[in-house]
Amino acid sequence: MMHKNLAGLNLSTFTRCAPEQLQTQSVIAVLLALGSNYQAEHYLPRVREALAALGEIQLSTAFQNPDFTSTKAQPKPDYTNQCVHISLTSPMTLQQLQQTFKQFECDCNRQRLTEAQTPIKKVTMDIDILLIQTAFNENSLSKKKLSNWIIMADRYPFKAHERTGIEELILKGSLKG
Repeated sequence: MMHKNLAGLNLSTFTRCAPEQLQTQSVIAVLLALGSNYQAEHYLPRVREALAALGEIQLSTAFQNPDFTSTKAQPKPDYTNQCVHISLTSPMTLQQLQQTFKQFECDCNRQRLTEAQTPIKKVTMDIDILLIQTAFNENSLSKKKLSNWIIMADRYPFKAHERTGIEELILKGSLKG
């Protein structure tokens, strides 16, 4: 069961920051968007296993979505997308997380070709950080722990499949038991 700290989240109240401003922040949890338009059935389980080594994970449903840049003149393969919440076993800086996720993409044979090199990109694995949780503060009046979730400004507003995945994870986090 995922940490209950996602339960009842209201994304509109979250602080939004550019990742460049948060590089040295100590992160205790992260919410990711995964995407693959090439051999997703092979690469998604592989990256989920690598992510699980970082801490306790909770997964949204994997959705198949059309590439939003696809046109009738230039069709592109569908993406399989999934959101992942990770409560990290050990805090990491945002910079360390970004480097770790880039390595996971490389381990999945991710090729970063420019649009000029190929009109249709085969993306084995794309890992995007949507939200980070930096620390806990204790409210002295209620003795409740308040989480500091921050939205990555470069990822907001979220795409429909990201929002759906986030909402599903919030719902799962609010379940008892």
